[in-house]
Formats: sequence, structure tokens, C-alpha cells
Amino acid sequence: MIDLHYVPSGNNLKIGIALEELGLRYRPVRHDMFGGSHQKPEFRRINPNAKLPAIVDHEPTDAGEPLAIFESGAILLYLAQKTGRLMPADWRRFQVAQQWLVWQVAGLGPMLGQANHFCRYAPEGQDYAVQRYLREARRLLTVLDRQLRGREFIADEFSMADIACFPWAAGTRSIGIEPDDFPALAQWIARIEQRPAIAAARTAIFDGDRAKYLQARAKLTPQEWSTLFGDQLLAAARAD
Repeated sequence: MIDLHYVPSGNNLKIGIALEELGLRYRPVRHDMFGGSHQKPEFRRINPNAKLPAIVDHEPTDAGEPLAIFESGAILLYLAQKTGRLMPADWRRFQVAQQWLVWQVAGLGPMLGQANHFCRYAPEGQDYAVQRYLREARRLLTVLDRQLRGREFIADEFSMADIACFPWAAGTRSIGIEPDDFPALAQWIARIEQRPAIAAARTAIFDGDRAKYLQARAKLTPQEWSTLFGDQLLAAARAD
């Protein structure tokens, strides 16, 4: 059994999709991102960075004590290694899939995350930041669109690279970017959305107050702001 600590967001959906694709037994453990349950000492023992997602594998490959893994890219690679699936067996294709997985966690995710922050959370009037990150988001989507031209999947076969990129690429309407502006990307999104694991993972991850996480222009209380971006976030990192 694997515990999946999560909130309803794209990074967390990645792990839900992987678990559903692999048919692994898992227990969703939902956190309140706005309330800061993930910043408490007991969760920081699972993820010292106090972010989500994270997993705890109660049946690790070495048959030892339960194993905690944090960072979405590391979790995907761990699950691929645990099962021997969702990364290409062919050596060269493996390198392609690994590169694009790292590209997502190093570029696509952080840049679209910043675009989401300045478009949806930051006080209005941040015009330079909004345009800077929207432009970078479009550039990265163009890079992915080019990779997908003439290919069914990123590394020619469905892999963790596709799972990593899909939630971010499919969720750009929240910042005013239409996936249909990128033809090969849009066709790839449509192909992946036909997979049963996508609907199952969305049901598992996007439950409860999903609407609060998807507000076009989020309105946070001072305490919620502090938890997500301010003093409480910093205090949690400093706490013993």
C-alpha cells in the first residue's frame, strides 16, 4: 500500500495518474493547502520541504521500513523503478523520456507555476511579471509542441514523461492560454485524455472544494496568503 499525500493540483495529479496506470494500491491522504496541514512537524518528517505531493510506500522493494519519497519527478521515477514500467526499455528512448521528465520539473512546471501565481494570486498590477511568465509559458509549450510533431507520445511510447507534462499542458486555460494554439500538443492531450487512468486519477485528486483551487482570480484571506506565500510558510521551514 502507498499513501499519497496530496492537494488538488497538477503536480499531484501526475502521481495519481501514475498510480492508476500502474494499478498500484494507494490511499489518498488529502491536505488543506490553504490551511497549512502540510507544514506541521509530522508531515515534514515525510517531506522536509513541506510541499505536496509526497508518498509513503509501505511495501518498498527492499522489504524494509516504510519509505517516504518527495518531489513529483522523484516519485515518478521511483514508481517506474519499483514496477519496471512506464519508462522505455530501449536505452535511447529511456534517455529521451528521462530528459523530458527532468525538463518538466525544471522548466515547464516552475514557469507555469509562476504564471499561475502572478495571473491568479498576486495583487493586480504585476504587469511585467505576468507578461514575463506568460511569454515563457508559451515558449515552453511551443518546445513541447515541436517535440510532439509526428509522434504519438513524447518518447514515442507512453511514459512518465507524458504523465509529468500532461497536467500542466492540459491546464493552461486557467491562465488564458489555449492548448488548441499548439496543434500537435492539443492532439496529444486528446489522446492521453482517452486513457481510463486519467478519469480515475482526476476523480481521486480533484475532490472536495476543487473550485477553490481553480479560481480564475483567487481571493485569499490574510492567513491563507501567509500559509501559501508569506510568513507562515517561512516559519514552517524554520521550525524544529
